[in-house]
Amino acid sequence: MTRKGRRLVLIGAGLGVLALAAGLILSALTDTIVFFRSPTEVAQQLVAPGARLRLGGLVETGSVVKSGTLTTFKVTDGNATVKVAYSGILPDLFREGQGVVAEGALQTDGSFKADSVLAKHDEKYMPREVADALKAQGRWQEGGPAPGAASPPAQRAPGS
Repeated sequence: MTRKGRRLVLIGAGLGVLALAAGLILSALTDTIVFFRSPTEVAQQLVAPGARLRLGGLVETGSVVKSGTLTTFKVTDGNATVKVAYSGILPDLFREGQGVVAEGALQTDGSFKADSVLAKHDEKYMPREVADALKAQGRWQEGGPAPGAASPPAQRAPGS
């Protein structure tokens, strides 16, 4: 085999090893790439207690209970509900009936202990997954923007 042939074989083998490593990394991360899980997914997937994840859905109306810095509330997607406990200052936009994403760990009793709570930033924006789940349940209000889309830019008058 010539010198050029050995070099091509070595480069090909190196690229093959890199492709295999990238494939293994991506397959290992498939469960953690998800932005958040809905309460139904948490109930169906039998998530192990202590597992860190993001829980997303709507804050159930009438479920918010504040006691000092500890706040408990329920997150629902219409099918399942998960009780969440959070100690700290909640975002200004946090309220009942609004979208929320809580990051933390699942407890042994099935509740969720959140380290951080994120409220949706705009009343017209909703993550596509939450909007699709609400549409499937018939709770989506028509006339809103496309799920996951920002509001359209202002129209300009011609010639300006």
